[in-house]
Amino acid sequence: MTTLKALRAGLFAILLLIPAGAPAIGQEVTTVEFHSPAVDRTMKYNVVLPLGYDDDGSTVRYPVLYLLHGLSQNYTVWARQGVPFYSGMYNVIIVMPDGGNSWYVNWEESEGGQKNAWEDHVVRDVVDHVDSNYRTIARREGRALTGLSMGGYGSITMGLRNPELFVSIGTTSGALEHARTAARRLRGELPPARPNERTPEEEARRRTPNPAIGIAGFSSQVERTPLGREFVTAEQADAYDPFTLIRRVPHERIPHIYIDCGTEDGLVDGARELAHILMEMDLPFDYMQMGGAHNGAYWTQSVGRIMGVQYEVMRRALGERPVAVRQG
Repeated sequence: MTTLKALRAGLFAILLLIPAGAPAIGQEVTTVEFHSPAVDRTMKYNVVLPLGYDDDGSTVRYPVLYLLHGLSQNYTVWARQGVPFYSGMYNVIIVMPDGGNSWYVNWEESEGGQKNAWEDHVVRDVVDHVDSNYRTIARREGRALTGLSMGGYGSITMGLRNPELFVSIGTTSGALEHARTAARRLRGELPPARPNERTPEEEARRRTPNPAIGIAGFSSQVERTPLGREFVTAEQADAYDPFTLIRRVPHERIPHIYIDCGTEDGLVDGARELAHILMEMDLPFDYMQMGGAHNGAYWTQSVGRIMGVQYEVMRRALGERPVAVRQG
């Protein structure tokens, strides 16, 4: 009898933790194909729509959260990190673009006839396509941007370079020192990066298309890695360095910033440094660190918090949350 009571109490406690309206299974993930002029390719993104979006006659417009993938990943990764489950808790459109292995930068030099304006691909082509095809709140207050690893770097960098587009930008396990390291190498302060040495088997895998991506000419790791030079001068790298940008953008234009990283992640020092700068500059931000490494297990834990924080930031910016009244 005691055991039965304990089981019932445990079940009741679990039910209390599930928000009202949360789906029993994840929301549907839809893949969208479109032409991106910035990279002159047919590209894809995944989208998850909020509950009730397809109700007959609905004219409701929704904020949009853009989620960027990491290096060697693709637009399908976030759907495996818990996004469909959490989407049922928030009235937000979730868009997961593909940026290849580009670091979300407009490359200074491209080879092989490629166009590699990957920043423009996201902030212009993807955003425009989403706003043109979905009932979005198509202004700054209705957009947030976050990414993991390479995508965390891309989110913070693109958000600071385009502060008129996003009210909140975020990073989980972000490779935030990417451009700063490149600038130091270009200035001769660090040795050049060593070329990757791969076995024949590893190189064969890099050249094998991933059927889950399904983009012609852009589905193997070799195809997804731009040909050319990301930065030619140190100054060009500085222009994509979040630690430099944060001091160049006027305070009133800087979006809300969200940062998290695992305590066992080799990138945590960059997250802590950016948080320290934001504290010194007295800028609004959220910071979280918890046990975890640079892997999917950590991102599955962090994504729910990311979505909750950025959803509230957007709703508050849209005037849909109570305003604190000073007492006295």
